[in-house]
Amino acid sequence: MTPHVRILLCDDHAVVRAGLLALLGGEPDIEVVGEAGSGEEAVALAARLTPDVVLMDLQLGPGIDGVEATRRITAAAGTGPAVHVLVLTTYDTDADITRAIEAGATGYLLKAERPEELFAAIRAAAQGRTTLSAPVAGRVMARMRSPRSTLTDRELDILGQLSQGLGNRDIARALFISEATVKTHLGRIYEKLGVDTRSGAVAVAKEQRLLR
Repeated sequence: MTPHVRILLCDDHAVVRAGLLALLGGEPDIEVVGEAGSGEEAVALAARLTPDVVLMDLQLGPGIDGVEATRRITAAAGTGPAVHVLVLTTYDTDADITRAIEAGATGYLLKAERPEELFAAIRAAAQGRTTLSAPVAGRVMARMRSPRSTLTDRELDILGQLSQGLGNRDIARALFISEATVKTHLGRIYEKLGVDTRSGAVAVAKEQRLLR
């Protein structure tokens, strides 16, 4: 007999949760035991319900994000029944993937996957087996084959200014360089950190302890 898999859904969009609930309801061996609309709620419900798998989105609005929720859930599970986190998101940047996996996620799936792939990933996660969407696996392999170079001292200087919320003009004035030079450095910083926004760069910098 196929083991029964208990699922906790975490997504800040009620419509998405309703869609997943309806989708999973057709699988006889999968039961949704709870729904969370925030990271904090997911952490609390995971501790109380001890599901086999938490289906976790990354961006959750105000409060902690999916990565921090994953970290807290997996850390708490170390002292009790195993609770595996399967990320289900639209975000597939290198930074998001790396942060989620380092936080303890068992798998990383994109919302564009077919339902059959989602079902298989949930069952695999319940057994502690890793499942990655093909694009995600490709990014992970590429990163392993070609590790990103470290940031230069100047790039670290600019990253520090960026973390203080300064715009390009103010960064240029503070470091006595041109705005064009700032833009060039920012492009290299984004590429090395695997992000495409200022906030993403600061988030990864904090995560990797790059800020001086």
